[in-house]
Amino acid sequence: MRTLISTAFISLDGVVEAPGGEPGYRNSGWTFKHTDFVPEAFAIKGREQDEATAILLGRTSYEAFSQVWPTMEEFAQYKEMPKYVVSTTLGEGDLVSNWGETTILRSVDEVAALKETEGGPIIVHGSATLNHALSDAGLIDRYHLLVFPLLLGAGKRLFSATDKDVQKLKLVEHEAYANGLQLNVFDVVL
Repeated sequence: MRTLISTAFISLDGVVEAPGGEPGYRNSGWTFKHTDFVPEAFAIKGREQDEATAILLGRTSYEAFSQVWPTMEEFAQYKEMPKYVVSTTLGEGDLVSNWGETTILRSVDEVAALKETEGGPIIVHGSATLNHALSDAGLIDRYHLLVFPLLLGAGKRLFSATDKDVQKLKLVEHEAYANGLQLNVFDVVL
């Protein structure tokens, strides 16, 4: 079974919305507007590209990332990697042509089937709504969280508010950086 890793820039109060400056959110771009850049804090992003063998995105994140990542040198390894987009509304004609192989999945059940295939880790970037569904279905195996020392209040959250049984996590890696960021890597304990 393949490992499904959710990676996120997250505020201390759990907000993941518009960290890079996506329009429509009051605090858009919060990752770099309010925190000094410390390169070593972002080393996890290069490691994710080296270790992942596929990318999984929700429709909104796909539409945002597919407009910029295909031409960014920082994300060159993702260009040839298979991409999967979970959407009930996206059609083949909505996919960009300059970002390599992309497959549309229509349900969380199709994600579960993808996890059963041969291959290495699948990385989920952004995709707050998809993260809720994946977590609720018990499909996430690991979280890579780069926690920013900010309280943003309103905004999309990474974790579902669904009333469910306790889901235990095990901290397997952590680091604190001079700018206040914290890296926390958690495995989901079954």
